[in-house]
Amino acid sequence: MADYLVIVESPAKAKTIERYLGKKYKVKASMGHIRDLPKSQTGVDVEHEYQPKYITIRGKGPVLKELKTAAKKAKKVYLAADPDREGEAIAWHLAHSLDIDQNSDCRVVFNEITKDAIKESFKHPRSIDMDLVDAQQARRILDRLVGYNISPLLWKKVKKGLSAGRVQSVAVKMIIDREREIEKFIPEEYWTIESIFNHNKEEFEGFFYGIDGKKRELKTKEEVDEILHTLKGKDFKVDKVNKRERKRNPAVPFTTSSLQQEAARKLNFRARKTMMVAQQLYEGIDLGKAEGGITGLITYMRTDSTRVSQTAKKEAADYITETFGKEYLGSQKQGKTAEGAQDAHEAIRPTSVNRDPKSLKSVLSRDQYRLYKLIWDRFTASQMSPAVMDTVTVHLVNEGVEFRATGSQIKFKGFMKVYIEGNDDNVKEEDRLLPELEEGMKVEAKEINPNQHFTQPPPRYTEARLVKTMEEQGIGRPSTYAPTLDTIQRRGYVTLDNRRFVPTELGEIVTDLIAEFFPEIIDVDFTVKMEDDLDAVEEGKIQWVKIIDGFYQGFEKRLETAEKEMEKIEIKDEPAGIDCEECGHGMVYKMGRYGKFLACSNFPDCRNTKPILKEIGVKCPKCKDGNIVERKSKKRRTFYGCDNFPECDFISWDKPIARPCPKCESLLVEKKSKKETQIQCVNCDYQEEAQT
Repeated sequence: MADYLVIVESPAKAKTIERYLGKKYKVKASMGHIRDLPKSQTGVDVEHEYQPKYITIRGKGPVLKELKTAAKKAKKVYLAADPDREGEAIAWHLAHSLDIDQNSDCRVVFNEITKDAIKESFKHPRSIDMDLVDAQQARRILDRLVGYNISPLLWKKVKKGLSAGRVQSVAVKMIIDREREIEKFIPEEYWTIESIFNHNKEEFEGFFYGIDGKKRELKTKEEVDEILHTLKGKDFKVDKVNKRERKRNPAVPFTTSSLQQEAARKLNFRARKTMMVAQQLYEGIDLGKAEGGITGLITYMRTDSTRVSQTAKKEAADYITETFGKEYLGSQKQGKTAEGAQDAHEAIRPTSVNRDPKSLKSVLSRDQYRLYKLIWDRFTASQMSPAVMDTVTVHLVNEGVEFRATGSQIKFKGFMKVYIEGNDDNVKEEDRLLPELEEGMKVEAKEINPNQHFTQPPPRYTEARLVKTMEEQGIGRPSTYAPTLDTIQRRGYVTLDNRRFVPTELGEIVTDLIAEFFPEIIDVDFTVKMEDDLDAVEEGKIQWVKIIDGFYQGFEKRLETAEKEMEKIEIKDEPAGIDCEECGHGMVYKMGRYGKFLACSNFPDCRNTKPILKEIGVKCPKCKDGNIVERKSKKRRTFYGCDNFPECDFISWDKPIARPCPKCESLLVEKKSKKETQIQCVNCDYQEEAQT
């Protein structure tokens, strides 16, 4: 029997750590939390300092029994849950259930699952940090008081199955506010004038800037015509040439938020998927016996710190110098950590920069490889030298009318040799060269083209934009972003249209009711202050009961008012315009867990339901009788199938095309990538570029 028992959260992590620690240690998994507040009741005693009532989570009895048996046989038990508030709370619950003294040196934490990190952490066990535990308890109790009091009220006044959460309500409000901005937006006309200039048979672009050195906005066609009439001929004089060298610094390593944003931009990953794949990389991948077996490839992925250990910096410096040359090595200054960040962890980085993505491709799944490469690239680039750019601005004048042409060239790639940060506006980093021009030269304007434009409303939130905005405003914490975005979609408060959030009627009704009766719940400043208060609890500056009481005193009064004054709202089902084939009554649109569906209006007498099918104008290639329709999977991914399902089981993740392959008469489909869309045959090697 092993001398020591180590309890972690997941079985995958347990296997890795047990191999590192050796025969004297037995490592078991608690499978996450073993105790929580009961689902059937609020579980918070508001009369006695908000004491929580914890119970063993249903289904965890056998796990707890096994851990108790193992703990009794061990000389010492170490609690090694994740290094954050949630992990500290799990360790505290385990200590309580297994009769372990929480003040003893029973707690072990590590930021990465590597042999050296694990062995070092066991040299420095500590007691359970009750400030961390109290911060987690305060959040859990606060969210329970909000959810378990407002949600039943919404069931009575609106419809069953609704929920209200502290952070999720703010997120929905942000999406609704943006949608209302878009609806109120009045486009304004403006014009630009573009010119194609020619010098020694080299062409370059220039744009109207202003008159007599003063910038001028063009609002109407009349203003444009006035400018064009001012010009004399097509010859422009080079009035000024400004050349300068600028440096562009690399982005700092990933935090949870920036990882979710970049994975959305570059990999099309949803926040939930990013965190799931990152968890796999953190807990360990089997690299084979020659490479050390199961090994954690990245550091802990729930962090808002950009700090990097000196050991990791040294390893990166050696790798960069050897691989790219000494001139590519950066100054390795410490990245600035965001205000309010919990700097207990490092940034998200590879556990060893020497494990480059290419060397691991054979042992990683496609998603694991792509995310690991993103993390590796970002970290490596963060330790490299700045890129050096040469920029040129040319001022071109004709009768006082000034056009400007800009060009840039990468003089030294630096970190850009490895990685360039994405952006939400898809601005490409590329060379735009200008011919060699000097003051006093003449150039010819081959074309002068006025273009009419209209101002655009602010864009709807993508997942990346919403996470970025929530982080900037201090709403939520790294661990809350992915579950929050998932919850507001499952509840039917928002939908995704072209990967952008659109509020539903239900979301607007619920949010407006909360705004009327519980304004603090969706007030950004209140939510930010609450996060700051929870941070203060973690730092031992304030008692958690004081935080809860300060909130609940006013909340309880608002709850009583809402019970009396909130009017009952009936959400009428939208007619679908078709009849039920089973009873003849009209079909209506209803909102379910996975989005809208068709249901008979004669429910509950008739329980006929159907998915909403969108025909794409293609006959089924398998049964020849049905039509191909667009469907949604349970994970809300679009696919294509026959409307004769289940009689016909044709399915395709790629969109079929309404014409046969000219080479073999088989089905053609659209294959989409970030760069292009191609038409390919499913049977032969025929392919063509899609017409845009």
